[in-house]
Amino acid sequence: MAACTGLIVANLYYCQPLIVLIANEFKIPEANAGTITYLTQAGYAIGLFFMVPLGDKIERKKQILMTTFASVIALIIAATAKSFFILQIASLFLGITSIVPQLILPLAASLTAPEQRGKVVGTIMSGLLVGILLSRTLSGFIGQLFGWRSMFWIAAGICLLIFFAIQKKFPVNKPQFQGSYGQLIRSLFTLIKTQPVLREATLINVFCFAQFGAFWTTMVLLLSGEPFNFNSATIGLFGIVGASGALAAPLVGKMGDKGNPRVAVGYGCLLMLISFITFYFSIESVIGIIIGIVFIDIGIQGVHISNQTRVYSLLPEARNRLNTVFMSFSFLGTAAGSAYGLLLWKLGGWHVVAMGCALLAIAALVVYGLSYKSIPKSRDKK
Repeated sequence: MAACTGLIVANLYYCQPLIVLIANEFKIPEANAGTITYLTQAGYAIGLFFMVPLGDKIERKKQILMTTFASVIALIIAATAKSFFILQIASLFLGITSIVPQLILPLAASLTAPEQRGKVVGTIMSGLLVGILLSRTLSGFIGQLFGWRSMFWIAAGICLLIFFAIQKKFPVNKPQFQGSYGQLIRSLFTLIKTQPVLREATLINVFCFAQFGAFWTTMVLLLSGEPFNFNSATIGLFGIVGASGALAAPLVGKMGDKGNPRVAVGYGCLLMLISFITFYFSIESVIGIIIGIVFIDIGIQGVHISNQTRVYSLLPEARNRLNTVFMSFSFLGTAAGSAYGLLLWKLGGWHVVAMGCALLAIAALVVYGLSYKSIPKSRDKK
């Protein structure tokens, strides 16, 4: 499950180191080419909201297989796009069909004993995070050696192999929700209204994912220009730095099983703020950028895995719908953050990006602090 999660979520991030190559082929500004980064994230949020809840209503393995095959089609459309507009449409479609990790996670949670759930979620999340971060390294090299279209062809082949692996290995998992699709969607708003832990965890994630999206989108623009002038392969190598931090994911989950996972959320938010302070002073320093990447990736893991463990502990019969609310808003945060980062870049370059993202980190800490007394501690520890 960890391997499938990492290999499929990578579809969302292959495009990031390829922005310069895509811009050159279609003869458009690099900032305009960067729009595909937030279109994939927006598509992901759409898929999360409208498709992931179905995991509480239809058989999960069947849904995972259908969605994986749809990803193959989206990747082929991207690889053969004759215009940038078609590539934008393909990117949106690719985002919608790359929700498989968010179908796998509730499935894994439903198969796991409560006292081990944090560790299992952390293990699968480590696969997801490695996929997110190493996807940039892989696509950077493939793009530099064979062109950006080759990466999408390779990804289509990977997803096809995953389809057969899932068909052979994954267990059948029966749903528990008996109502209509309309009732299923309406119940999402009921969950938002009645679950304070869900509201707090989701809002904090929105701010943190926005920082994450803004950084990884604008970092490509920073490193491809003066004084670095790195090519796509070199830029992709920075993903390895972040992937090293993903090894902490199972540890974060295990810590959450033993105590209150909300504590790790606060430390993660603080670490993300420190990362952007580091980035602000590293406009010409590769070492500073590397240190900042380690901070931001460990920080986002601490926030996300701990919050996800908290959310999964609320209502076992509604895990897909809880995950829908939690993750759809989180990835809307990523999409908005990517657009926000591009806007900040146009307004004043890297320093403005760092300051704007630091404000988002402070906002996350404010939400964390203000909701401290209103969150039931017994439920956090459940």
